[in-house]
Amino acid sequence: MPNPQKIQTVSDLREVVAQSNGMILTEYRGLTVAEISELRKRLRVVNGEYHVVKNTLFKIVVGETLTPELDTLLAGPTALVFSKGDVVASTKTTLDFLKELRNRPEIMVKGGWIDGKVYSVEQVTALSKLPSREQLIAQVIGTIQAPLSEFVGTLDNIISEFVRTIQAIADKQGGGEAAPA
Repeated sequence: MPNPQKIQTVSDLREVVAQSNGMILTEYRGLTVAEISELRKRLRVVNGEYHVVKNTLFKIVVGETLTPELDTLLAGPTALVFSKGDVVASTKTTLDFLKELRNRPEIMVKGGWIDGKVYSVEQVTALSKLPSREQLIAQVIGTIQAPLSEFVGTLDNIISEFVRTIQAIADKQGGGEAAPA
């Protein structure tokens, strides 16, 4: 019979998994408590969480969605970066933090699990190089806004030119006063 603490851990993990958009699996051996706390602090800013989990409990949480590829990533000590917001931002934050610790090769990314699909280390690295969601939205808005701004400017110039032409005709005909309609 499972103990109440493990039941509570599985329940908490299920809730976190249900709320997350994806996760990155990492090794945590070699990280100090202060370093883990610093990573958690940085991840909170981008709506992410860092959890050290027992592989067997995590396998219970994912249940039937556990694929052989994900199972191979769950070998050895595992910590998970859950992304409740932008997966790219959490990935970028995690990899930037791990780069700061680059003199310790035992601390590494194992892979990712996003939308039920397993990502390799190379794919996770490529994901971290993408622009964030906010940057992409800004780029799309800028792309849409530029032609519209030019169109409004063109219309404004046409109307201004039309008004100046009417004013010039009026000045010519009446000495500066507008002609009666």
